[in-house]
Amino acid sequence: MEMPKPDTKIMAKRDHVLARLAEILPSEGLIADEAERRAYECDALTAYRCIPLAVVLPSTTEEVSAILRICHEEAVPVVPRGSGTSLAGGALPTEDSVILGVARLRDVIEVNYSDRYIRVQTGMTNLAVTGEVESDGFFYAPDPSSQLACAIAGNIAMNSGGAHCLKYGVTTNNLLGVTMVQMDGTITEIGGAHLDAAGYDLLGVICGSEGQLGIVTEATLRILPKPEGARPVLMGFDSNEVAGACVSDIIKAGVLPVAIEFMDRPCIRACEDFAKAGYPDCEALLIVEVEGSAAEIDEQLGVITQIARRHNPVELRESQSEDESKKIWLGRKSAFGAMGQINDYMCLDGTIPVSSLPLVLRRIAEMSKDFGLDVANVFHAGDGNMHPLILFDANKPGDLERCEAFGAEILKLCVEVGGCLTGEHGVGIEKRDLMAVQFSPEDLDAQMRVKDVFDPHWLLNPAKVFPLAASAARRAA
Repeated sequence: MEMPKPDTKIMAKRDHVLARLAEILPSEGLIADEAERRAYECDALTAYRCIPLAVVLPSTTEEVSAILRICHEEAVPVVPRGSGTSLAGGALPTEDSVILGVARLRDVIEVNYSDRYIRVQTGMTNLAVTGEVESDGFFYAPDPSSQLACAIAGNIAMNSGGAHCLKYGVTTNNLLGVTMVQMDGTITEIGGAHLDAAGYDLLGVICGSEGQLGIVTEATLRILPKPEGARPVLMGFDSNEVAGACVSDIIKAGVLPVAIEFMDRPCIRACEDFAKAGYPDCEALLIVEVEGSAAEIDEQLGVITQIARRHNPVELRESQSEDESKKIWLGRKSAFGAMGQINDYMCLDGTIPVSSLPLVLRRIAEMSKDFGLDVANVFHAGDGNMHPLILFDANKPGDLERCEAFGAEILKLCVEVGGCLTGEHGVGIEKRDLMAVQFSPEDLDAQMRVKDVFDPHWLLNPAKVFPLAASAARRAA
């Protein structure tokens, strides 16, 4: 994938830029050695790599502001980086850019149970937020599969979701306010400790903006009381299409599970070998979880299992204990890692209407034969957020390019049936050249004009989101 050429003028003054950064950062906060910079050459989309000019690791909002002010004055691009778990190349550097990592921003600033929020620095991991409040009976709802490692900063940048987003929503539904530093160093407070702050919905603009508008250093997050109980049920089917039809019928029935997760045979086998979760031998598996009091759980599962039986499941089994429930979810949460043990793959992220699941799964199977590449499907079926894993051999010439072409066709199909290019992984570099499939030139121009306001010189997270020629022209203007 083409990346922009480094600016020779910037490269020539590298030592000058590093000297200025060294004046405001402790030695451990500035990485200039090439071997150490190499650790930041890619994120979880490992097919593309580029060593950055430098890496900075601030520990306060004020340090972030000082770094950005220097880079703004020197016209040095800055790439924000959370934990590097982006699957869309969202944190891939360019050769002339400085990586600004938030890994040292890990403090809890405030916990308020009366008003149900927690304020944290955004280098904190997703799971650590729940860890801070769970002993008092609360939790933070968004739960991406990478929640053990992914940072809140990246969750906000990509508007991440997770298995339980069907009931609780994604990051934007659980984000109350942010402290954001703009490219010129200006520190801005947006939102607050309450829902729906007055004025323009700038919080809605920031969440999901992929580091294009500013760097979020602190976040106020909504926390919720833990439910009385929860129970998953496993449903095995003899085809992907039947499982997809069952999902559609559950949603149409008006029942609201906390999660509906889908896995097909390749993924089921890999996850079972990895986690020993007790998954059935079938072509497609649904994990449907409900929560509430014991009576509420029984009532909801009664409706759901009745719907499932109409689709002739090969297995229908409710969890009988907390340990069994943990094993069921361990298998699902381990899906990406389990698949990575057996094959190279590219993980996609398209969203479709739930009613289109059977059609899209059938078309993916047909395209798999056309391209000669296998696909493992694992995704949040309840809200139609698909994650096809296209399997390929990174050492086989032409396989990566074939995989990319296959992935582009799947994402085009998502748009064709009324969905969109991304649900929670973002556009990054992976989908930037497909943006014109979903958006008209006028739509793209409107989006780029928003960036013009926040980042007039287009120095933040270069070569991402927008088609490369358009963003290069904007930066040169």
